[in-house]
Amino acid sequence: MTKPIHHTNVSRRALLAGLAGTAALLALPAPLLARIAEPNPVFRHGIASGDPDASSVILWTRVTTDGPAQGTWELSDTPDFARIRQSGGFVTDASRDHTVKVLAGDLPAGETFFYRFRLGNAVSPVGQARTLPEGRLDRLGIALASCSNYAFGFFNAYDAIARDPAIDFVLHTGDYIYEYGGEDGWGEKIARTIGRSHEPAHEIVSLSDYRTRHAQYKTDAGSRAMHARHTLLACWDDHESANNPWVRGAQNHQPATEGDWDARRAASVQAYFEWMPVREPEHTAHPDRSRAQFWRAYSFGDLALLHTLETRHTARAKQIEYLDYAPSIVDAASAERFREEVLGAPDRPLLSPELEEDLEAALAGSVRAGQPWRLIGSPMVVARLNVPDVVKLGLVPDPMPRLAAARSPEELAKLGADPAVSLGWRGLWNLADYTDAWTGYPWARERFYDLSRRAGASDLIVLSGDSHSFWLNNLVDDSNRPAGIEFGTAGISSPGDFIESGFGPQTSVALDRAYAEHIPEVVWTDNMHQGYVRVELGRSTGKASFVAVNTVLSPRYATKVIHEAKFARSGGQVRLT
Repeated sequence: MTKPIHHTNVSRRALLAGLAGTAALLALPAPLLARIAEPNPVFRHGIASGDPDASSVILWTRVTTDGPAQGTWELSDTPDFARIRQSGGFVTDASRDHTVKVLAGDLPAGETFFYRFRLGNAVSPVGQARTLPEGRLDRLGIALASCSNYAFGFFNAYDAIARDPAIDFVLHTGDYIYEYGGEDGWGEKIARTIGRSHEPAHEIVSLSDYRTRHAQYKTDAGSRAMHARHTLLACWDDHESANNPWVRGAQNHQPATEGDWDARRAASVQAYFEWMPVREPEHTAHPDRSRAQFWRAYSFGDLALLHTLETRHTARAKQIEYLDYAPSIVDAASAERFREEVLGAPDRPLLSPELEEDLEAALAGSVRAGQPWRLIGSPMVVARLNVPDVVKLGLVPDPMPRLAAARSPEELAKLGADPAVSLGWRGLWNLADYTDAWTGYPWARERFYDLSRRAGASDLIVLSGDSHSFWLNNLVDDSNRPAGIEFGTAGISSPGDFIESGFGPQTSVALDRAYAEHIPEVVWTDNMHQGYVRVELGRSTGKASFVAVNTVLSPRYATKVIHEAKFARSGGQVRLT
């Protein structure tokens, strides 16, 4: 069904309908509502909560001021702050980019609270925060979000999440910001037409750059609404630092012009921890760990476990580049050797040993506790996405005559950058769609499945991002044993790969259909929309709703559920029904 059109400007109407979303807030005095709705030059980046456990939650804001600042924060059971449950002071300065993070503790489990910040006479917007529930829980609603690129459009899906009454928490699986910039930066052509060019106006490399980019993203009205309304559960992917990083570098990092990779990565991680409502290591169960070891286990009463993954900075092996091997792939036999000996080579990890240990223990604990659901927050799609023969299916031209005519590595590289040539060639040999995703790391994926099976958890629900497409997948291991199901989300604003590659609407839809019909693990996919996935869990059944926004080019939008998938537990497995 299509929901009414909304406007994401922060107005009194938006606060009433979306930012708060509770009957209690509707009862706030009109003068207070009006004051919250006014533009706030001190708290212009809004407020946020995140990274909760059963007795505490992180509260976040940023103050716009010169020099050091001292202020206060308040937590209440009601949005009118008639009785303050907790309060305290904060101090911030330029060393942390004037951001503020408070760990509000000693809270009851499974409750909703209201919070705000004060600096002098300035008062922040009011936000809602939740602690994790304990004991019996009959229902849980999670919004799955990923890939919010400021240049490509307004974060309307964030605004829709803020207004969605079925959502309890938001899981963001990465690409919360993008590093690109400049006249040739990805998305800049669209950005100039809608007034959303990236700041700074170049690719971000330094700490100051990353801070400025995070600040820009948090001025988006949809982002501010979502953060004010819902507590965030987050993991990162690649663009929080640079495209396709691995432990010793990144595809989008050139040391000759952009300096030392370790320094750039450290700057990106520092800015992320400053600007996001996430716990510092000292407030976790492993205070001796580094910020880079950023994964979490969230337990929702007796109903579900959610474990997020870190796949970029603590273990990842370098991605395989097809261009390095293309000349040697000449027939089905050589393609199979490439899949087994290169892509499938052992000891090409994605997960660190510490993460694997934590994950196996959490999954085993969930099984012992009798929780019916085990969710994995994955930055990337896990399912095998080997490209079908799109040439034989008549969707793209045969690339082989053009490739055979190439007379130099430079010509071959230029052809490899042509989306139709690249897709056709991968389809000819049934190769992985994208070697940066799990399908480019089959050894690591099988290790992940083995770990889950040892824990008694071959019933995973994987919630994934990165691909800019909606996905509904059945997961199996190398022996074709069920491993779980997967829901993947489209971008908040990032465009689908087929459309962005220039295939056009008709061909892009046909490619979606070909993937669903010819890739065994894919049940349904869509790269034509932006939006989010709403996952609702009951005691033995659940439903995933793929919610699309009709535009990101204007802050006026409508939402529509374009697909629904029901699932249930049966015989120790989770299955689509």
